[in-house]
Amino acid sequence: MERYKQAVELASNPVHTRWLSPFLLAAEACLCAFIILRVPYTEIDWEAYMQQASQYLNGERDYTMIKGGTGPLVYPAFHVAIYSMLYKLTAGGKNILLAQAIFSWLYIATLMLVMACYRMAKVRTTSFDTCHGGSVTDYGFLFYQQAPPYLFPLLVLSKRLHSIFLLRLFNDCFAVGFLFIAIYAYQHRVFTVGSVAYSLGVGTKMSLLLAGPAVGVILLQALPLRRALNAAFLMAQVQVVIALPFLPVNARGYISRAFEFSRQFLYKWTVNWRFVDEKTFLSRGFALALLTANLGLVSLFFATRWLKPSGQSIRGFLAALWKPPPPPIQQKTSLRITPSHMMTTILSAMAIGLLCARSLHYQFYAYIAWTTPFLLWKARLHPIAIYAVWAAQEWAWNVYPSTTASSMVVVGCLLIQVVGVWWGTRNEFTDERHAIDNEGRHQEHVD
Repeated sequence: MERYKQAVELASNPVHTRWLSPFLLAAEACLCAFIILRVPYTEIDWEAYMQQASQYLNGERDYTMIKGGTGPLVYPAFHVAIYSMLYKLTAGGKNILLAQAIFSWLYIATLMLVMACYRMAKVRTTSFDTCHGGSVTDYGFLFYQQAPPYLFPLLVLSKRLHSIFLLRLFNDCFAVGFLFIAIYAYQHRVFTVGSVAYSLGVGTKMSLLLAGPAVGVILLQALPLRRALNAAFLMAQVQVVIALPFLPVNARGYISRAFEFSRQFLYKWTVNWRFVDEKTFLSRGFALALLTANLGLVSLFFATRWLKPSGQSIRGFLAALWKPPPPPIQQKTSLRITPSHMMTTILSAMAIGLLCARSLHYQFYAYIAWTTPFLLWKARLHPIAIYAVWAAQEWAWNVYPSTTASSMVVVGCLLIQVVGVWWGTRNEFTDERHAIDNEGRHQEHVD
């Protein structure tokens, strides 16, 4: 029984993440080297990226004229900048081993950021729960729920994620890296750096636009209105700057290709909707239904979860944009935009967008793999349930080609995360208010 208690304490006490994180990072560095040296590289998009970079470096500035082996260039301009640099570093893309080494460094750096973001996500509450990671304060009234150690192995166990980074060299790897740089910067309230990082991520792949509503609501609650608008303007400026080589030549062509929302997806590559017949998958009605579901879920989270720090309704929130509250109220709201709330809001927005996505391809797992453990924990699932959902999801994303069963599991696991995090955070700020009241009454008694 004593050993069991020690094992539970080791797995649930957030203090242990201090040594567990560097241990896992060191193990991952060794594993990455082993994979690169022993597992054959798989060509999918790398050659196309290199062909696109070559055309850009040879002077082509009309975005509609840049093409690769897989078709026209359909990514924003920072993708071109990144892979043009890689083109130069890897002898025109021929030095695959060096490219894999660079992506392994990117993987380790991003994983380090993800772990740091998990450790920053701390929630004050009055209920101590060892299963969900808790530590008591000096007064005994307040508790902190912090990402427990048992989540961290899930960050390094994904076979598909290693494949995406080390064997496929997808641009999603850079996009997800920028996403977690943004989250980390926002958690430390360095909003300028976070906004630039987020915009660079969007400039790499527009998939990060899924987090746009969450980023907006965080900035508008955490900052005075003028500063929030400045952050939005800064993000727009970043998009203009990275697109400057192309805008003077064919601005409309650049925007239509870099941010193409009307693209038709091929049924044979879908990972998430294989259980739907091809005719339905390709229909306009199905696309509109997914868009409606996306907007509905974002609106639900916006009204019932993302605005909870301000205590406002949607109408009150919109009214405050025209008539901002007094500075003391704004400051109180800003302080309630905690690192945990920021991470939960951004990752839940990504999960909603991916759940309702028109089609997911295998590289999209880069946005899911490091999101799932955190959202399942915020859903307050039992650790066994968290591991079960994670394992089912990992299995489904490793089935190639996708099947009816695997795609149902993909959608089901995302649905569990979205519904779970919505339900699991229903009392979050209520618990915090009670905790603060208890702490205040205790302090008055001590004084």
